[in-house]
Amino acid sequence: MCRWPCRWWQSVVLVVMAVYLVQAAMIQKRRKTALVEGDILIGALFSVHHQPKQKSAFTLTCGEIREQYGIQRVEAAFMAIDKINEDPRLLPNITLGVEIRDSCWYSSIALEQSIEFIRDSLAFPIGSSTNSTPKSDACKTSVSTSKRLVGVVGPGSSDVTIQVQNLLQLFGIPQVGYSATSRDLSDKSRFSYFMRVVPSDYYQAQVMVDIVRHYNWTYVSAVHTDGNYGQSGMTAFRELAEGNNICIAKEDSVLSNAEDEAFDMVIEQLREDQRANVVVCFCEGMTVRNLLLAAQRNNVTSRFLFIGSDGWADRSDVVAGLEEAAVGGLSIKINSSYVSEFDDHYFQLHPEKNDRNPWFREFWQMRFNCSLPGQEENSKLPGCSGMESLRKGYKQDTKMAFVMKAIYTMAWGLHNMQKDLCPSTQGLCDAMLPVNGSLYRDYLMNVTFTYNNESVTFDSRGDPPGRYDIMNYQRLENGSFDYIPVGTWDNGTLVVHEELVIFNSSDGLPPISVCSEPCSYNEYKSFVETGDDTQRCCWICTPCDRDEYLKNETVCQRCQPGYWPNLNKTGCDAIPVKHIMWSDAESIVALSLASLGFLATCFTMLVFLKYNHTPVVKASTRELSYIIFVGMMVSYSATLPLLARPSGLSCVVSRIMPGLSFAMIYAALVTKTNRIARILAGNKKIMMRKPRFMSATAQVIITCVLISIEVTILITMLILDPADVKHIYPRPQEVKLVCNTSPRGIIAPMGWDFFLIAMCTVYAIKTRNLPENFNEAKFIGFSMYTTCVIWMAWVPIYFGSDHKIICMSMCTSLSALVTLVLLFFPKLYIILFRPEKNDRSAFKTATTVRCHIGSSSKASLSRPSEPSPSAAMESMYVGSAMLGIGQPHLSLLQRIRSTLGMPFIPPLGLLPRDPYPRSLLRREISVWSDASGSVGTGGVTSNTRDMMLRKAYGSQLDLAGGDGVWCREERGCQTTDDLLDPLIPRLRRRVARAVRENEIDVSEGREFFSITHNWMNSQVCQGKTRDKKME
Repeated sequence: MCRWPCRWWQSVVLVVMAVYLVQAAMIQKRRKTALVEGDILIGALFSVHHQPKQKSAFTLTCGEIREQYGIQRVEAAFMAIDKINEDPRLLPNITLGVEIRDSCWYSSIALEQSIEFIRDSLAFPIGSSTNSTPKSDACKTSVSTSKRLVGVVGPGSSDVTIQVQNLLQLFGIPQVGYSATSRDLSDKSRFSYFMRVVPSDYYQAQVMVDIVRHYNWTYVSAVHTDGNYGQSGMTAFRELAEGNNICIAKEDSVLSNAEDEAFDMVIEQLREDQRANVVVCFCEGMTVRNLLLAAQRNNVTSRFLFIGSDGWADRSDVVAGLEEAAVGGLSIKINSSYVSEFDDHYFQLHPEKNDRNPWFREFWQMRFNCSLPGQEENSKLPGCSGMESLRKGYKQDTKMAFVMKAIYTMAWGLHNMQKDLCPSTQGLCDAMLPVNGSLYRDYLMNVTFTYNNESVTFDSRGDPPGRYDIMNYQRLENGSFDYIPVGTWDNGTLVVHEELVIFNSSDGLPPISVCSEPCSYNEYKSFVETGDDTQRCCWICTPCDRDEYLKNETVCQRCQPGYWPNLNKTGCDAIPVKHIMWSDAESIVALSLASLGFLATCFTMLVFLKYNHTPVVKASTRELSYIIFVGMMVSYSATLPLLARPSGLSCVVSRIMPGLSFAMIYAALVTKTNRIARILAGNKKIMMRKPRFMSATAQVIITCVLISIEVTILITMLILDPADVKHIYPRPQEVKLVCNTSPRGIIAPMGWDFFLIAMCTVYAIKTRNLPENFNEAKFIGFSMYTTCVIWMAWVPIYFGSDHKIICMSMCTSLSALVTLVLLFFPKLYIILFRPEKNDRSAFKTATTVRCHIGSSSKASLSRPSEPSPSAAMESMYVGSAMLGIGQPHLSLLQRIRSTLGMPFIPPLGLLPRDPYPRSLLRREISVWSDASGSVGTGGVTSNTRDMMLRKAYGSQLDLAGGDGVWCREERGCQTTDDLLDPLIPRLRRRVARAVRENEIDVSEGREFFSITHNWMNSQVCQGKTRDKKME
């Protein structure tokens, strides 16, 4: 009598199952299944593949394979089973097995696979001891059979889980969810065999409301996935939002696998209300992804800020290729630990060794875009090399710990049940078999264990406590994108680290999503008639200015400089102080330029030190060159205090180093160019005496004096304007920390540097037409011209922009670099690459030293081509003057004789002195008196003049050439009359000194002065006559 009542419902279900299985077999071949044998089996449903598209869903054809939600969860289940079986304290003498099936995140496919689980649970009798009941006792048939499959873990989706639970609870099969969070599943009157290790969506709705309240977003839009997960979550959010004065402007729902047009319509509806900029999305991951795609297609990625539920969490597949659109979004992630031991297990997997995972070869080919042997569908792809590694691009599934917890929950439930039913034995006993689903469910509800230092417990509804992490999707400093935890929610307590949150707004501040801005106490609210429940959120009021806060109900007060009103307008917060950072792009450029210049200067200086005694180095005035090198190093080093965080010390150093470095460089250059100008100016006439201040010591002293002027100016300015730091406010919301350098503190030191640069430029212009073997002035000229351009550009940029630090840093480095390249690199080139030119002969003057500067031809006097001793002596003198070495002590007559090519007569210090200096001077006066007196009378011919010159200079003087001109080939040379003129001042000084020392009589001195006076007057008259003839 009881057979039919006990079995009728099972018969109906079995018939439906049979029909469904036949239909599924007609659509496609049997799906793959992963099986690990054991004494007791646990079923597992994982979304190994994506769900089918809506238009092709009737074919029950799954999409592409998934790594995190699919393969990783399958391998996690395998690893958990292995660890449970290896643990002697858990299920001793019992081998736990698992049967894994693919749900494809789709209800129809999940139901198909669940029916397979139910069929496996209706196993055959294990032995005669457990199946001794006669078959005629039909009412006890179900009791006498053994269920090998005792429970199911999963699936992931709440919608699919509800439908699977409706089927499994008919057969008393417990189900443990690892990802389904719908709050409907907490209703034990409907889902009595379900429990889960993840908290209910009710807690997520509370987290979302708390986040919206935290940022004062009182007017938001809402979107949810069309299904139980989205509907139940959005219902909870709506109820909680109404109780917290939060209005929902627009609300819509959409299927995860809907077409693009459906998501475009959702975005278009959200755009209708311009005031609701925050979108609360209680959606599955693929729904969020499609919404981001639609926002990108409609060019509104910066308009909306999405707040996603745990369906988004920190999944990389949701934002893959949509990083820019997702930046700034907030998502909720169920708090879970990282399973580090899974990484080691996962990285060791290989398709040749992983036989128990039937989907692994397919995943391997998709992951590395290659084909494995025996896979015909991917034969067109290149073969796998065997060197592929799962480490590349790896990211662990965020719900990995929940998968492990779900399997361990099943194991601990069986363990506690075995201890109670089989107290005296290890392993399965008759009292435990077949496993009673209802009894097993009760043990599962009371399970308590620890996994990864986290306690796993369940309340009366089968739910664990709620703990969540708040994630913010951000662009990192290196340009990549990632989820950053910015807060937590633990059983009703929300903690948000504001300094970590980055929004997608232009200023980085939270977006405004309110119908009306809050009004101050003295403002009234005029509510807007909207016809729905949003009326309580919309009003009109008069807000304070942007830089004002609410002092009281009637007054809005402006914040002090350096402060800005907070979001609630209740006071002013200090604005973060900015200063130039080492990591800024302009800082890196300035440091790179300074480092390059410093290294190049050090290298050049080392080369000069090594070749210190070579002609090239000597010709460049070694001592001054080393001062220039040190100045350039100081100039490059000035970049460091300029870019450092402003402080008392850095401000002092940054005011000293630039001006001091320029003074060192240009003071040395002024001294050098002045020396060259004086030497070459003296060469335009016969040298009466050695030029003054030509020695190296004198040059260094002059340079130090010029530098000391700059040091004095710097010290004076530091006393008048002490260096310190200060805050400036270039914009209302910006505060910068800078040094308190006044314009006077810059202009005064730089003014002296400008003067030195100007003098260098003037001397460079004056010496621009030097002979080719004295071309250092030409390089100095190029350097000065370029430096002038740099400094003319520096003045308006420095005083007219906010980039003063970078401008000063670049100018100091460029000025030094220009000097290094244009002045020293040519010498460096000769030293290192053209050593044959590093010879003293290249720095000697020509024998035609009397020719005027500016002649490009290489004309010479009428002298033999071979250098004579006299020419060599003159070259030694002029060349030594240019090189900065000691000049030979030649008398005026000896230098003239050397210039004229006469045999060299040693200085008086090298020959015996005349024992009668009085008679020697009288003879010299007599000779010049005869010569100049003859000429002065106007009755002496050119032959007589030549004879007189030979008396003075010697019998070897060649004056042939006509018209008394000294040389034929050079128009700029002197006549014989010119030879007398420059020697008169010297003789007059000697005569005056001799009269004072009583070497000659006063009458003889007066006579000589009278003769020379007549000579100079006659020369003036002859010059005027020549000028008239030329006109």
